Amino acid sequence: MMYGYARVSTDGQSIEAQVAALTVAGAVKVFREVASGAQTDRAQLRRVLNTLDAGDVLMVTRLDRLARSTRDLLNTFADIAEKGGGFKSLGDAWADTTTPHGRLMLIVLGGLAEFERDLIRARTSEGRTRAKARGVKLGRRPKLTPPQKHEALLQRQPLDDFTAHLVSSPLCFRGAGAAPPTRDGSGDYQSCLSNFGTTAKE
Repeated sequence: MMYGYARVSTDGQSIEAQVAALTVAGAVKVFREVASGAQTDRAQLRRVLNTLDAGDVLMVTRLDRLARSTRDLLNTFADIAEKGGGFKSLGDAWADTTTPHGRLMLIVLGGLAEFERDLIRARTSEGRTRAKARGVKLGRRPKLTPPQKHEALLQRQPLDDFTAHLVSSPLCFRGAGAAPPTRDGSGDYQSCLSNFGTTAKE
């Protein structure tokens, strides 16, 4: 069975010409969609792909009606192949998986796409290595700021009210010979706690 897929980007565009061409080409049902080609998750495209059975053929008037990038196009072809179906573009004679030449072209495109993915992975790995060499810390940022970390340490280490007050005070830092806290709240809290004979667990 042959199905058609027609798409326009906006409501102001007419989809009837596509529907007529697909119907003349033998489509028993045409799935219509108004959506941008850059949008990969399209409801009607998903419906027609789910409808396909082994031996069915999906037709479009032009390749850009199906996808806007080579990668999206190949992903869609892979979905069709998994169903055991075929694909045909009326405006692109080479894009016809029902013929040997069309299947060959798709294999070549698939190899180029895989080569592109390998290059991207290699560039990403090289960039990560160079960043580490420059001292850049990769990964997620710490969830706790220095003041929050200080509060967590105080909560884990039981202190009486008087000691907790002193540890939070600049007097504690001067008495311990430690650097006073900065505006962001960071400071040598461990020295303050040690000055009172208490050690906070990291």
